[in-house]
Amino acid sequence: MDADSNITLRQLRYFVAAAETRQFSMAATRAHVSQSAITNAVLLLEQTLGVRLFDRLPHGVALTAEGHRFHQHANHILNALRDAVREPCFPAHQQAGVLRIAASYTVLGYFLPSLLARFRMRHPDVEIDLHDMNRENIEQAVVDGQIDMGVVILTNIVDRNRFAHQVLVRSRRQLWASAAHPLLGKDFASLQDIAAYPYIQLTVDEGEASTRTYWTARGIEPSIAFRTSSMESLRGLIAHGFGVTILSDMVYRPWSLEGKRIEARPVLDAVPHMEVGLIWRPDVPLPAATEAFREFLIHTCGS
Repeated sequence: MDADSNITLRQLRYFVAAAETRQFSMAATRAHVSQSAITNAVLLLEQTLGVRLFDRLPHGVALTAEGHRFHQHANHILNALRDAVREPCFPAHQQAGVLRIAASYTVLGYFLPSLLARFRMRHPDVEIDLHDMNRENIEQAVVDGQIDMGVVILTNIVDRNRFAHQVLVRSRRQLWASAAHPLLGKDFASLQDIAAYPYIQLTVDEGEASTRTYWTARGIEPSIAFRTSSMESLRGLIAHGFGVTILSDMVYRPWSLEGKRIEARPVLDAVPHMEVGLIWRPDVPLPAATEAFREFLIHTCGS
């Protein structure tokens, strides 16, 4: 019997929950099942596929290279199923027109592309006019009517009530460190613990300003050893042990370009989640294509 005939949607859901929470106990809470149900589902998947999907660590699990690839396929299957189930929630007719939107570096790189692809499959006659802008320029473009909607990191906006807005995703921020880093020996590292080590600071999307808010709130300064606008440079430096950082799960990947492991762990102190969402003018009705995209994102990201 083929391997795929033995794999159930329940196993895929449990596997994805474990992959995204990186702890079987947290996956069980998220899926509203027992931890043994998650463990058994993962074991059965590994036996069926003939590969190890997770490395078991003292404080959780981490995807192997094979697990990472399978996670992408599992997400694609589950997303396709969600889209099929939700089809009756959307207008039966396809939209046409122009979708004028803008997004910034992090949103464009790690959030929007797959969603745009799924929306285009539903509404192939919509022309997507997508702009790459920083947050301040997106806000101004919305106000000036140059674009109809911005997809932004809402936590970076000083006064989000200037706009009609919608939170789509809240992504937790965690400590990133190399696989052999001493901080990984702690159940939870505090900001004080992290401050004892060189810190790699990402500068794109106002990364330094957002970092400063929660460090300042604790009266602690990170020991910044290097600043970079390149996510892959940051991953490489972290993976090779040149420092640590705190970033959101949205942009986390378990390996550098050279294939060296990067681990993520919760931080003891309260570190605010990164919120990604939509902004648009409250006094101007959205064009039909843009309203269709807004509804699509709200339904899709609400899963």
